[in-house]
Amino acid sequence: MIKVIIIGAGNVATHLYQTFLKEKELEVIQVYNRNEKHLHFVKDPDLRTSNIKNLKKADLYLLAVRDEVIGEMAEKIKDNKAVFVHCSGSEPMDRLSKFENHGVFYPLQTFSKDKPVNFKEVPLCLEANSAETLKHLREIASMLSDNIFEVNSEQRRALHLCAVFVNNFTNHLYTLAAEYCKRNELPFKILQPLIKETAAKIETLPPYSAQTGPALRNDQNTITAHLKMLDEDQKKIYTILTDSIQKLHGKKL
Repeated sequence: MIKVIIIGAGNVATHLYQTFLKEKELEVIQVYNRNEKHLHFVKDPDLRTSNIKNLKKADLYLLAVRDEVIGEMAEKIKDNKAVFVHCSGSEPMDRLSKFENHGVFYPLQTFSKDKPVNFKEVPLCLEANSAETLKHLREIASMLSDNIFEVNSEQRRALHLCAVFVNNFTNHLYTLAAEYCKRNELPFKILQPLIKETAAKIETLPPYSAQTGPALRNDQNTITAHLKMLDEDQKKIYTILTDSIQKLHGKKL
């Protein structure tokens, strides 16, 4: 039985806790957060702690905290023979270099506390300071996911940037579209089949080949009409994206 302590109470920590509970060979023995009220997702009160000095001995410590506090949290924990990992997509592995055995356990997925995720499909990006530690992390990761990748810190930063483009920026555009639909008394769900088809297409086509729309066609009449319908901030976004599409595909504004 591999004993695990999770440090953090955010979206990633919540999903890791729920996923680890399902594995017979993994035992979450403690979940830490400085504000114990945020640990409501941990049903067993005996597993909760808000005192970092009361951390038990475990085989694996997962620091699922905000990037800017990884180093601070690491300084508060005593080194031992366990494996210490953080779950950040952008922070280097050496944030945990004070520990003899350390690495990264980065789940490349968007997490919301109330939205279930099939962890078997989540890419787990691993990095470790030794071959032995990496082997240990791979064994644990293989219990949780069918998609495991060995990724160094520089590659992981690149992945995280790509994830911001395909997830965070895209979702922001969904939000703008939803607000525009609402102002025009249209249900956003009308667009959902289009969103699903766009996502499905890139499973068989490169995104470059899947591009469609007025920018690709250089349809200036439509582009001009759209710009007249938008406020100043929306015009900037529309123009930047249109320009980017046309440059990439060899078109001219």
